[in-house]
Amino acid sequence: MDLFGMSLESVYLIALFVSGAAILLYMLFGDVLDGAGEFFNPTLILAFITIGSAAGYIFEAYSSMNSVFILLISCVIAFIITAGLNLFILIPLSSAEESLAYTEQSLKGRIGKVITSIPEDGFGEVLIENASGRIAKPATGYKKEAIQEGTNVLIVEAKNGVLYVTMYDDLYKEGF
Repeated sequence: MDLFGMSLESVYLIALFVSGAAILLYMLFGDVLDGAGEFFNPTLILAFITIGSAAGYIFEAYSSMNSVFILLISCVIAFIITAGLNLFILIPLSSAEESLAYTEQSLKGRIGKVITSIPEDGFGEVLIENASGRIAKPATGYKKEAIQEGTNVLIVEAKNGVLYVTMYDDLYKEGF
């Protein structure tokens, strides 16, 4: 069977190459289309076309089935694989990206450990651990006090990427 004066194998192969090239372009320049909304997801559309055209080409080249039946089978295969891609890879990735983010305001009140000593009127480094990983941030004493390495500290304030901390061990002993 012919379509547009070409065999269906050629049409499927051209669609495969064009969608593959579009995927490469999307990987390079995809930020331009990020604001398109939820209903137009270029990743899923391009994956559907690529998988469908690859399946269609293989069935046309290596089977003697009817071309309409091959088109239907290719669309079903592409839909199942694309749905799996969305369900098991894209949705979890988008959720994981959001869970790793933090703001300076969310660091207030957290407990950290000094990994580089903080001198009087100077800067050191504090390590904060949470479920998604570790964060190391520059820090200075809240009351301009010196804090030794290995001391647990309470983050009182965070401004411009710098944590203002006070010794947590002393506050805990005093009943604060």
